[in-house]
Amino acid sequence: MSLRSTALRVGISVSLGALCVAGAAVPSSAQPQTTLRAAPGDPGTNPPPSYTGRISARNGLILRDSPTRGSRIVRTEPYGAIVHIFCKTRGENVQGNDRWYQLTDGTWAWGAAYYIDNIGPAPRWC
Repeated sequence: MSLRSTALRVGISVSLGALCVAGAAVPSSAQPQTTLRAAPGDPGTNPPPSYTGRISARNGLILRDSPTRGSRIVRTEPYGAIVHIFCKTRGENVQGNDRWYQLTDGTWAWGAAYYIDNIGPAPRWC
């Protein structure tokens, strides 16, 4: 290790130490208060973005416990309902579309993306 890189490392360490001491000297009432909101089950991180969609199935949409038409029915949503989408994944093909959305309205359930029109950006991948 060269003398120059050693001097640089020492300088950085001294600077960081000075910042830590300066931060500790400020009374707690003068420091800004911040509140971080964590996603459920994931402490210390920012929550994922929120996505919404509108049910376009004329007779309402059957929501299921996995992204297939043969899985257990969890609930239904009526035509025109606004739903909150957590993420998307590939699943059983419905009318040429293999995307399914995981919805978070009260229960976690899957709906075929073919019958849910995005409001805003497309959801992230699961």
